[in-house]
Amino acid sequence: MEIDLNISNNKAKTRWRTGMQPLMPATAPAERPEGYDVFPYHPVGTGKIHNGYPSLAKWIAGQKFVAIDGYVGVFWDDVKHCLDEEFNKQNLSVNWIQTADHLKSPEAVQELVSPYLGTQNSVWGTKCQLQLSDFYNFDSGAIDDTRSDITIILGVGAALMTDDAQLIYLDLPKNELQLRMRAGVITNLGNNVSESPAEMYKRFYFVDWVLLNEHKKNILNKAAIIGDAQWKGSLNWMTAVDLKSALHHLSTSVFRVRPWFEPGAWGGHWMRQNIEGINKDEVNYAWSFELIVPENGLVLESDGNLLEVSFDMLMFTEHDAVLGDSSKRFGYEFPIRFDFLDTIDGGNLSIQCHPSVPYIQEHFGETITQDETYYILERAGGANVYLGFQEDIDPVEFKKVLENSRDKREEVEITKYVQSFDANKHDLFLIPNGTVHSAGKGNLVLEISATPYIFTFKMYDWLRLDLNGEPRAINIDHAFNNLKFDRKGQKVVDELISKQTCIKQGSDWQIIHVPTHAEHFYDVERVEFDTEITLPTNGSCQVMMLVEGESVKVKTADGTTVDYAYAETFVIPAGAKEFTLTNTGASRAKVIKAFIKPLN
Repeated sequence: MEIDLNISNNKAKTRWRTGMQPLMPATAPAERPEGYDVFPYHPVGTGKIHNGYPSLAKWIAGQKFVAIDGYVGVFWDDVKHCLDEEFNKQNLSVNWIQTADHLKSPEAVQELVSPYLGTQNSVWGTKCQLQLSDFYNFDSGAIDDTRSDITIILGVGAALMTDDAQLIYLDLPKNELQLRMRAGVITNLGNNVSESPAEMYKRFYFVDWVLLNEHKKNILNKAAIIGDAQWKGSLNWMTAVDLKSALHHLSTSVFRVRPWFEPGAWGGHWMRQNIEGINKDEVNYAWSFELIVPENGLVLESDGNLLEVSFDMLMFTEHDAVLGDSSKRFGYEFPIRFDFLDTIDGGNLSIQCHPSVPYIQEHFGETITQDETYYILERAGGANVYLGFQEDIDPVEFKKVLENSRDKREEVEITKYVQSFDANKHDLFLIPNGTVHSAGKGNLVLEISATPYIFTFKMYDWLRLDLNGEPRAINIDHAFNNLKFDRKGQKVVDELISKQTCIKQGSDWQIIHVPTHAEHFYDVERVEFDTEITLPTNGSCQVMMLVEGESVKVKTADGTTVDYAYAETFVIPAGAKEFTLTNTGASRAKVIKAFIKPLN
């Protein structure tokens, strides 16, 4: 997978967010759409989610001492202004203490974070080892105020200032944070200026998100209220007790995260033409973040009000139930990723590879690496996948050709060095780390992968520019530190193209094993059936998608029933124990499922 980190979309810029993605509505539509749903939600019962600052201000007024903590990118001045309006109506005086006033200087913060940001021209850094408190010089004496009706500590890190206040936590979806970032209306934590989107994203990924996710985990059990701050001038909120109850239910039934979509230099048009609810005026869509959980959220619904929380809240509270037998192995990290790569009427992805486990651990601070597979969901024309080297590959010559192309902008006859294979629906191409690969034009790829997602070493990118008209970064040295040149010739056919076999069958169903490489820690099966089939989770979460057919109904052991359409990703946690799939379409249903291989 390769992601452009410098997308600006200035043509669609507004005062406080940019891009062409629609903002998630604060209330659910009267009817759910037929087919693929871009705003899936999970009902949690009546009276659980509250709307607006007036209701939150009323709750705060009964507490007297409150800390409002939350994620970077929240519009804290907006929160203060909206609450102040409500307190003024009630003639309540407030002692506001803003954590931003206690941040260390931007220069001091930059000195702290710079060791984790890599080189200026690199898109990668190393996950930081700091703590959120390292960014602040807190003065506990600022809290003392007996003259005001209410004292409110406001801003990122508010919970660090006191253990005595009632705690509110305001979350912000990662896609909305990035749209605010690209609009230039927010900064990285402790900075006083907006930088380029690529530099800000790098800092978010390797520093801010690492610190704030750990902080969120540490304070989640102290929170009384959880709020969703993605709307300007309003918010939805619920009690932490009700949130944890909802998350517990999801950990033993079935859920779907909220996907989001991005254009790219090679992006295609299948998603734009076939998915309702996304902006049809976008230049293309390259990715759908179907299940890239560091950047996805879960949406809950009550009385028509919607509230989104980051996926890690589920893992912080229920990782044992979600992951089952592999929870000790992966901890709070959800290990499997599903995403779409759309090159139909688009272009080829770059020729690329991904780092080995020791390399990604040493250089970038990740625990697992970007081991991938390409499952072909749709194809058009002469779709192909580039995979593995030609038998006569000469690494020295190949590197020289790539460097010459990078420096002189000369085309490379890539199939002289890299093999190309026809891509057909339901094929699975195996891409363990160190494997040279690319998805050719004409594919809708379901990328089934380990969760890391930004560590793509591009070697050749067809001499094209990104959506801003700038050359895309080429990382030949990183790639050659990881390429496995023995993956060549017939060995690629034998080991990197999945050989599918039927392993179980009944009167109107069969289970097809779509085996992955020995280095992949996850495996893949396809369940094909006409009516219905009941399956166990076998102690592992099941990441699933309907890859042929119209729709399926999923029923879990606790009685939860949800309908899913073609191409929608859903997860059945290990804690569900078993589930039934019912075909609700007119033709045979085929559902792909990925799960963790048991340790030997």
